Amino acid sequence: MTNTFAELGVPEHLIAILERRGITSPFPIQAMTIPDVLAGRDVCGRAPTGSGKTLAFGLPLVVRLGRGKTRRPRGLILAPTRELAEQITAELRPLAKASQRSMASIYGGVSYGPQRRQLHQGVDLVVACPGRLEDLINQGDVDLRDVDFVVVDEADRMADMGFLPAVRRLLEMTSPDRQTVLFSATLDRDVAVLTERYQRDPVRHESELQEHAVNDVEHVFWMVDRADRVAHTAEVVASASPSIIFTRTRHGADRLARQLERAGVTAVAMHGGRSQGQRNRALKDFTTGRAQALVATDVAARGIHVEGVASVIHFDPAEDDKAYLHRSGRTARAGASGVVVSLVDGSQMRAAKRLQQSLGMGTQIPTRPVPTGHLIEPDREDRKKRPSTTVAPTHRAVTRHHSSESTLYVGNLPYSFTEDGLTAMFRDHGPVHSATIVKYKDSDRSRGFGFVVVGEGKVSSAIAEIDGREVAGRRLRVKAARPRG
Repeated sequence: MTNTFAELGVPEHLIAILERRGITSPFPIQAMTIPDVLAGRDVCGRAPTGSGKTLAFGLPLVVRLGRGKTRRPRGLILAPTRELAEQITAELRPLAKASQRSMASIYGGVSYGPQRRQLHQGVDLVVACPGRLEDLINQGDVDLRDVDFVVVDEADRMADMGFLPAVRRLLEMTSPDRQTVLFSATLDRDVAVLTERYQRDPVRHESELQEHAVNDVEHVFWMVDRADRVAHTAEVVASASPSIIFTRTRHGADRLARQLERAGVTAVAMHGGRSQGQRNRALKDFTTGRAQALVATDVAARGIHVEGVASVIHFDPAEDDKAYLHRSGRTARAGASGVVVSLVDGSQMRAAKRLQQSLGMGTQIPTRPVPTGHLIEPDREDRKKRPSTTVAPTHRAVTRHHSSESTLYVGNLPYSFTEDGLTAMFRDHGPVHSATIVKYKDSDRSRGFGFVVVGEGKVSSAIAEIDGREVAGRRLRVKAARPRG
């Protein structure tokens, strides 16, 4: 496998930009496809989100892209969702600028005016969702006859959303001598028809990441009562956040976000029923850490790309194994770790086991213990009782607050800490850790502080916020000492 971008034929000025972003070695799909795309070949690539495919088509595109004229671009990237179009643009814009090429993002949910002005001024590359692009074509704002480089990204998602007729119409408006690059997580059925009709002798490449995607993360299935799903979801978010939570409907996403807020989890909802401004704000709150959880319908399954997602929760089950993988692919991206939790009620057991079998998993679905409703035990005499709620793979730390001193339980071992406003010490006989103070408020409205304790860069124990809304983000150094008692 090629080890450097230079060996793939990427120009030095683009390699310098990648290195400034910490990208020094190509991913497998990039090593496979970049030479063929640079050589002018049509390419059909099978690769999931998170595999590096944006650079796989983006690097050679900006190298080969010609100059556009007023209303007549030379390159076109088609994407199924607004968020994906915007994120492709954000990733490729520095590369295009370094190659002295201009870009525009075209999608619905926002005003036509700025998009029209960009097209009238002339851009070299357009990244677009099919619906808005067709609208602008029909209104005379853009002409695709000069487009000689087309990328169809996430073609199977296009098919799922009913966009393939529009994609075919748009492809037929472009230059007959165009180079066509297509990427998809699957290459069967409708996507195969697209390849046969609109590509010329394409080179086919398949990323191995998709085949092993199920094994790259921890997949957990829990049988729970429907009434307990919100409490279980809040627990998972408390132990492994940031989290993306999937619901079946828009109304369900909005309702769950409100329920999580009442449970002390900062959450935002994102779905097709929200304006682009609302979706942008939700995504910003999630990516900047203001929100612990993003509650979404399947519009976000491959419509957003956020690094560092610790867990994915299937609050409502995925329709099939393909949808399950698309959702689950939001975590454990680019080799990182992650956990995927599916909440299954009694009526969904048979379908869940079929899903597990189709993905090559075991078919065990254990019953999840019912949450206690709070993590702060009111019984001060029972300070050495081990908490019954533990979320793998982290350990739960539970505090019992009294006066200015509390006891921290990690597993069944008690440690003490003192409180002084937003400063505190965590006493442990082990190595020095760092900690984040988390405010909490129990059902009796008494207040205290808990910790997210970080050792060697990973969460080793955590306490969830209960009914409170605030999370204090001050980082502390944790001094070594012997445990109390």
